[in-house]
This record gives sequence, structure tokens and C-alpha cells, in this order.
Amino acid sequence: MSFQNLRTQYSTLLKQFLKSTKEFDVLTTIPPDHSASETLYVLDSSFNPPTLAHLRIASTALQSTPKPRPRLLLLLATQNADKPSKPASFEDRLAMMELFARDLRTHLAITPASTNAAASGLEYELPVEALPLIDIGVTKKPYFVDKAAAIESSGRYPGALEQVHLTGFDTLVRIFDTKYYPPHHTLAPLVPFLEKHRLRVTMRPGDAWGEREEQVAFLEALARGDRDAEGARREWVQRIQLVEGRKPTDPHVSSTRAREALHSAPKDLDWLVPDLVKQYILSERAYPSDGAGTAKV
Repeated sequence: MSFQNLRTQYSTLLKQFLKSTKEFDVLTTIPPDHSASETLYVLDSSFNPPTLAHLRIASTALQSTPKPRPRLLLLLATQNADKPSKPASFEDRLAMMELFARDLRTHLAITPASTNAAASGLEYELPVEALPLIDIGVTKKPYFVDKAAAIESSGRYPGALEQVHLTGFDTLVRIFDTKYYPPHHTLAPLVPFLEKHRLRVTMRPGDAWGEREEQVAFLEALARGDRDAEGARREWVQRIQLVEGRKPTDPHVSSTRAREALHSAPKDLDWLVPDLVKQYILSERAYPSDGAGTAKV
């Protein structure tokens, strides 16, 4: 399918979803398959565009699971609580999400799931039947807990399916910010989610949220009961896993930087976005030069 046809397909599917009463839906599954899974990994992002940072977060989570054939949901909110919908249209983002899914499966097929396999120097290839199923999904809900509830009640997945949301540390901070939970502004709305589902949080040392020790301290404070008065529960720390992110020496990869590179240093896209995504943004003009830096993600 050509990139233009792919975009047209998602334009049609998106219009159907927006006209419906559904709060969440899966538009496409890569590859088409309805196999059941015990765990659903959820990567909720603006995908503006999908980057190699997204790929690292998703691939390390999928490779860490002992369960056969994990399932991943790439989730796009059509109403975002904090970010504008520019510069790329939702149709472009959905098309890039499918291309990202294909890039991710290719990456997983040839990447050892363990350091022992990598160190052996032997050729390693994951069989096709073990590669994850990847859903391209959309939701009308802007807030985290409402998105999770919409997925759960959609009928798209078994009712007992555990969701593991893949987030950065910045998102964890927002999840625990009471300003998002009116009218009482407590953390009580997190109770239904953290009783059944989990968070896998990639630390981002050196960013606005402090060094590694400060980010670990965020959970230690929760475990001590420092946030009990806000409605938090100490046992929630058992449902939140902190994982290492990029090394301090690794280049900073972000959607903002990819958009900027498109116009200032296109060769940098080689280490900022996966291959099919790069081909799309170079050929389809999803980011006009006058809007390259409009939205921060």
C-alpha cells in the first residue's frame, strides 16, 4: 500500500470513529489477528512523529515479558489534555503509527532478547509467530485513567486483561498530579486502575524531573506514606516499575528534535526515527517548514 493510500485509509477510519459513540477503538492490528493475550502493553503518545525513543521503550518492555506473544496497543488521543493537535494531522500520525509498528516488529525479529544472546555473537532471529501483535488505537478521552477505563470497557479485549502502561517519568508525575482529578482533586480516581493494572516507567535523569536518585525518591515517598493525605495508597509502589532509560552519553531523541531535524539536518533522522517513519515524513510533507516547531511533545 502506498503512503498516500495508507493516509486515506486512516482518514476514513478516523472519521467513522469520531462520528461514533465509542470512547475507544482499535482501527488496525498488525498483522491481522484476534489471538488472546494475558497482558496488553499500552504506549500512549502523540506520535508526532514516532521516534526511536518510542521504539526503545516498547521493545524493551516486550522483550522483558516471559509470556508468549505479547500484545501492544499504540494509542492516540484525539483530545489531548495538554498538547495541541499540530503540526501533523491525526491521519498522518495514524499512518506513521502503522509504519512504526512494522518497524518495531522488524527490530524485534532481529534483536536478541537477552544480553547473553547478544554477547554470544550468534545470529538470532525471533520466529514470526512469537512477534507481538500491535494494535493501532484511538480514544476520545484526554486523561490517563479515563483512557484505561475506556480500553477496559470497550469489549475489544478480555475483561481480565492486565494493562501495562509504558510511560516516561514525566508522565508518572502528571498521573500523580491532583489537578487532573476534579472536583475533589485527590488521587482516589487512581484506585480502580492501580488495583488491576501496572505502570512501567522509563526514568529520564537529567531532564526537568531531576537525576536518577530524585526519580527513585518519588516512589520512596509514596511508599513511606508521604502522599496518603492526597488519597494515595502505599501498596501502589508494587504496581509501578521504574526502568533505566537512555545513558547520559546517548543522544537525546524526541519528536520535537525529529521535526526540527527534518528541516535543518535531515541526515539526523537516521538516529531519530525508524526507517519507514523516516521515509513517510520525507515523502508526505507531514511537517511543513513553517510548522516544524509548533507543538512540543
